[in-house]
Amino acid sequence: RFSQTSPDVTKHTYQMVVSYLRTAAAENIDILRRMDRQHFAQQVVALGMVICSALMIWKSLMFITNSESPIVVVLSGSMEPGFRRGDLLFLTLHEEGDPLKAGDIVVFKVEGREIPIVHRALRAHTNKGEYYLLTKGDNNKVDDRGLYSTGQDWLERRHILGRAKGYLPYVGMVTIIMNDYPYLKYALIGFLALLVLTNKE
Repeated sequence: RFSQTSPDVTKHTYQMVVSYLRTAAAENIDILRRMDRQHFAQQVVALGMVICSALMIWKSLMFITNSESPIVVVLSGSMEPGFRRGDLLFLTLHEEGDPLKAGDIVVFKVEGREIPIVHRALRAHTNKGEYYLLTKGDNNKVDDRGLYSTGQDWLERRHILGRAKGYLPYVGMVTIIMNDYPYLKYALIGFLALLVLTNKE
């Protein structure tokens, strides 16, 4: 299964990507060297507009979904068979008339862990207007109390990033590859910037 991608397959994919980036980057650097200053300045402005547009789109998604992280990637097999490693999840956190409840797929973040976790709400209850959740991975044998901070038995509202409303299978595998090879992330960002700078249109 794709969710159990072997290190050899991941490494082979990485090597193919690096080879393509090197070839394409060399061609675009040659174009950049032949570019006059006025055209280069125009392309720099275009690159700035692309970055600003991307930030505006992300901020708009955050506002529309009410989630600080409206899109996340499943990084482990703890939610199989429902969600597999590399699946891209779309989140919302609108609770009016539809509060979080047992059975919901939630993404949460706990103190001491930088990477958000995608698991199912196993139990839920409210106390003095505040709700509390206990989560568990569908493919795990025990609940998540071992993942929470020391002395923490329940997740609170402040821990929740969103509730899964849809997904695209395997689309996030590129993110996993970049996590496995961090410098590939910077190479890809640099390559995309180079493409914008050398775009003739």
